[in-house]
Amino acid sequence: MTVVTIVKDKERILKHVKDAAPMKATAINVKQRSQSIVEMEKLLMIWLEDQNQRCVPVSLSVFQEKARELHEAVVKKHGEGSVSGEFSESRGWFNRFKAHANLHNVTLQGDAASAVSESADSFPSGLAEIIKDGGYTADQVFNVDETGLFWKRMPNRTYLSKEEKSAPGHEAGKERLTLLLGANTSGDLKLKPLLVYSAENPRAFKGIFKSQLPVIWKSNKKMVFEDWFNNHFVPAVEQYLSSKGLPKVLLVLDYAPGHPSNFSNMHPNLKVVYLPPNTTSLIQPMDQGVIVNFKAYYLKRTICSALRAIKGNKELTLKQFWKGYNITDAVRNIASAWDEVKMTTLNGAWKKLCPQFVHSFEGFDQAEDVETVARKIVGLSKRLKLDLEAEDVTELLASHGEELSLEDLI
Repeated sequence: MTVVTIVKDKERILKHVKDAAPMKATAINVKQRSQSIVEMEKLLMIWLEDQNQRCVPVSLSVFQEKARELHEAVVKKHGEGSVSGEFSESRGWFNRFKAHANLHNVTLQGDAASAVSESADSFPSGLAEIIKDGGYTADQVFNVDETGLFWKRMPNRTYLSKEEKSAPGHEAGKERLTLLLGANTSGDLKLKPLLVYSAENPRAFKGIFKSQLPVIWKSNKKMVFEDWFNNHFVPAVEQYLSSKGLPKVLLVLDYAPGHPSNFSNMHPNLKVVYLPPNTTSLIQPMDQGVIVNFKAYYLKRTICSALRAIKGNKELTLKQFWKGYNITDAVRNIASAWDEVKMTTLNGAWKKLCPQFVHSFEGFDQAEDVETVARKIVGLSKRLKLDLEAEDVTELLASHGEELSLEDLI
């Protein structure tokens, strides 16, 4: 179009631009509506990952209901007039969400629980064939799993917990972090824990280099698993296998949203096998006593920290100690608790998945079950004048599996 033509057609062009003005407002509305859905879908991903960590299967109807609930919460947070509340949790929306969120490895629970049970029963034989064909030993087969930890929570019956619940805000016991724990089948290599926290640089870390922590510290949830895989898991395992003259590794993963399906293509000496959907609680090794055992040790370590502090300072009260207990203290106790998980516990957790690799380990310390650790915790708590029973401890350990509330998610 020439300049002369534009000048001649001036009136028509101006009218066209004027008529198009309402379309701009419409586009803004679409953008606003989309933004509320985008925010809802981010929260939905966190919720879905939390459900997976807690081994809770999710049906399509539950997923759709949670999406509607989260969208209403987002609209309420921004105010009814700030974003459009139009949203339909239809099957079509779910399929689009599943595609653009890259949830290739998420299968929602169907009505038949028997299908899940059958998958869990048949998977070990298939894995055994993979192990046999690949010539893998117990040192070469690994499993990792995420779990949530309320790092500043005491049993409900303690006066510390009661006082905290009555305090304005009631936040301390809700301080939650995510851990990734893992080891090989033999229990010979315990991986350094990955810790994901809400803050990159907590105040308690002043003067502390995160690279020197006994955990791998991360605050940004985006691509955390891939970063851990490439920069921590692969180097640690390569060094370990090289010392044993072993060339390759087999990693068993569950179907969590943050676990991409292309790991096997990222390293020539690595093979990844995924557990069947919704079978985490049934056959995943880390969920067969390892994680709950670790959490029991964490509570024991925390109580021991209080005993040492009060013994070293006669004027210090338990309430004062607990008020000053921070994320740095928690990190130290997390590392100590993970160190305390025994080789026999790590190996025995594979009994359902790889029974051919599970041994009696005569001559090694026998694994402690949660009940044994709970009794030790009760004994230690008496020295702090806390009126606890073993049931209080198991109740606290179970509370780490609580579903995140809307407030927590947002």
